[in-house]
Amino acid sequence: MTRGVPAGEGGSHDAPTAPLLRVPQAGPQSAGGPGTAGAAPAGGRSRATERRLPRWLRRALIVVLAIALAGALAFAGLMLATPSVSTAPQLAQAFDRAHGAPYPGPLVPARFAAALVATEDHRFYSEPGFDPIAIGRVIIGHLTGQPDQGGATLYQQLAKMLYTPRGSGPGAQAEQVILGIKLDLTYSKTQILRLYADVAYFGHGYVGLARASCGYFGVTPAGLTWPQAALLAGLVQAPSADDPVAHFTVARAREAHVLGRLVATGTLTQAQAARAYRAPLHLVEGPGAGCTAR
Repeated sequence: MTRGVPAGEGGSHDAPTAPLLRVPQAGPQSAGGPGTAGAAPAGGRSRATERRLPRWLRRALIVVLAIALAGALAFAGLMLATPSVSTAPQLAQAFDRAHGAPYPGPLVPARFAAALVATEDHRFYSEPGFDPIAIGRVIIGHLTGQPDQGGATLYQQLAKMLYTPRGSGPGAQAEQVILGIKLDLTYSKTQILRLYADVAYFGHGYVGLARASCGYFGVTPAGLTWPQAALLAGLVQAPSADDPVAHFTVARAREAHVLGRLVATGTLTQAQAARAYRAPLHLVEGPGAGCTAR
């Protein structure tokens, strides 16, 4: 006789048996079924494709990179092709000797330096030998056929006077830009201003600041007043046309422009500039007694 099993301990052998459940094993495949791992939804695009840049933008980037590479190669070529600026003092000395001017001239006084920078190159103390904004204006002018709006820095003007005095056109301007960068890398701001003042032409046969100061006003550069310094700084752009002896009214208009630039750059107030313009220039024809060009 078979003994029964108490209820709650598995029951008797006659009790129905619960069906065996199979638990699915986790595998490398995702819930999407066999072969669906990483697959994109039907009819959709992959995320990599969605992140891809538009074709026009890719082409634009390629063009920009190509232009940048070409510009870098051209810049490197010009740096190698242009002469060394270590000869700048020797060239300035030879130029002054040829024109009967002393070399080196005196240190550039603060008033003339401020007037020259204000009217010719107001970013002189912060730029790396060239002014990108001014160069952009020149390029746009060439492309649109507009007249040259200037924009040559003091470095470029000095490079033209020493290295490319007869050069003109885009090629010469590009060379002057490269030489200006080299001058900035080689000389201090004070040295650049002195070299510039030594070889600049101020009209009436006066080469160099020292000769112009003595010739026009009978004083050394250190004794220049604000109106005198402004008038001389204004002469470097058109020394013959603005010659104060031959064209006094035109020269005074140029002086007023330079004084206005000194106001714009914060060197003078409007009242100080007005007083300077009303002050006498004491213009003379020829060096005064005791005035030397040193």
